Amino acid sequence: MTRRLVLVRHGQTSWNALWKAQGHADISLDDTGRGQARAAAPYLAGMSPVGIWSSDLARARETAEIFAAAAGVPVVLDPRLREYDVGVRSGLTTAEFAERYPAEHAAWLVNDESLLVEGEESSAQVRERVLPALREILSGLEAEQTALVVMHGACLKVGLSAMLGWPREVAATVRGMENCAWAVLGENSANGDLRLVSYNETAAVGQHPSRAAGGDFASEDAVG
Repeated sequence: MTRRLVLVRHGQTSWNALWKAQGHADISLDDTGRGQARAAAPYLAGMSPVGIWSSDLARARETAEIFAAAAGVPVVLDPRLREYDVGVRSGLTTAEFAERYPAEHAAWLVNDESLLVEGEESSAQVRERVLPALREILSGLEAEQTALVVMHGACLKVGLSAMLGWPREVAATVRGMENCAWAVLGENSANGDLRLVSYNETAAVGQHPSRAAGGDFASEDAVG
């Protein structure tokens, strides 16, 4: 294996714990989230990253800063790594979303983007900004180097799927990531193609009880 991208979801926020959609809302980590980041930090530092790239939203930035302190590398902020903009869904729980926007909620449950709420990004729009960012990070690495990329649950899955060339229908079959879990993309040394080396690895400290029990695929993607 040559170059690696380690895509990490940020730690838990108070909105995550309440199953509120965050989108571009700038919510900080809660105590559990900071604990998750501190628990994950030595594992990720052990991968010897040459740098950390992060969404500029507080929950990702704070997670990245904890990792950077452990790894002794700088953090580069990139707004292209932000979560989906969920528009008027921001701050709503899944139940509130279903109550206020029943048609849009029903479409969301079956991965149908023909009906979005006001201000909501589509997966294609997210892909258009996330994929170039990840490609730039990878292209800047030398052989055998590793980069950590701190992102958000739904946009991470879009970026990972895009880097692997998966169609949206395949990406929809993959469950969401735990808070402070990571996925590793590594180059095949024979041909340079990317492959998924691991997915949803976590230090498993202080996870939200519903996630630890399995949770709901759609709901995990909703909370960012």
